[in-house]
Amino acid sequence: MTIQTTTLAENGPTVTSVGIGTWAWGDKLFWGYGNDYGVSQVRDAFAATLDAGVSFFDTAEVYGLGESESLLGRFMKELGRPAQIATKYFPVPWRFTSQSVSDALTDSLKRLQVEQVALYQVHSPFSFFMSQETLMNALADEVQRGRIATVGVSNYSAEQMREAHGYLAARGIPLAVNQVQYSLLARKIEQNGTLDTARELGVTILAYSPLAQGLLTGKYTPESDVKPTGARQLDPRFSKGGLEKIASVIKLLRQLGERYDRTPAQVALNWLIAQGVVPIPGAKTAQQAQQNAGALGWSLTPEEVEQLDQVTRGL
Repeated sequence: MTIQTTTLAENGPTVTSVGIGTWAWGDKLFWGYGNDYGVSQVRDAFAATLDAGVSFFDTAEVYGLGESESLLGRFMKELGRPAQIATKYFPVPWRFTSQSVSDALTDSLKRLQVEQVALYQVHSPFSFFMSQETLMNALADEVQRGRIATVGVSNYSAEQMREAHGYLAARGIPLAVNQVQYSLLARKIEQNGTLDTARELGVTILAYSPLAQGLLTGKYTPESDVKPTGARQLDPRFSKGGLEKIASVIKLLRQLGERYDRTPAQVALNWLIAQGVVPIPGAKTAQQAQQNAGALGWSLTPEEVEQLDQVTRGL
């Protein structure tokens, strides 16, 4: 099986075209880490991801207040299996100097037990007391120091992305990534110019919540009693009415899945790969990790991509 890969920026690292998001690793607040899953399950998810040929993991300093990074560092060390890591810097108000960017990166590298990350992203476009110019120059300095291979942003609009791209370009450094919410059920970036601008600038889109937090897996249906855990219980999209609204989407995902011997989730992820973006679904267990990797090694036809496009438009 040939696993598709994506190169981040012109001469940046080449990563698998599906990554794994590790927000749930160590996060008690939203995902309930430590309740029905814990360190042994996420360690298994880490190993199963690598076994399946996927080696790209996305984390952040705020996930589990550093715990997600620490777990990744620990697993790589314990299992003797390196991986490509993307992590994120959070622009909190009390960080207003270049040194604070450097210090945050130092702390992340310590937790990850590595000397360089493949991708370092700005988690949010907040600019309280530090301008984008100062921030991008601080990140460019770190690329030159060799502590980050490529620079990315997250949740940036088309305009904000263009601004960040400009400051980095002045230093001869590409903006590699914009990580945004994108799935068959979250199509905003197609309408607000973010996707077009990313393509124009050569910026790869990393898609978080690519399965709409589980809605696109087919696990939740209007007829079933299966309920989501944690904060998702309050999300109206998981109510009977919300699930009835997307029944036609799930039906088509199942039909296409049968054609390729794939699950609805794998079809939904493959649709994103067809858009030239890198989805980063979460994985709390080995089974979920294997499922995510099953989105690679095959492709929907242009007609099938269009069918999914039609059935989800306007939802």
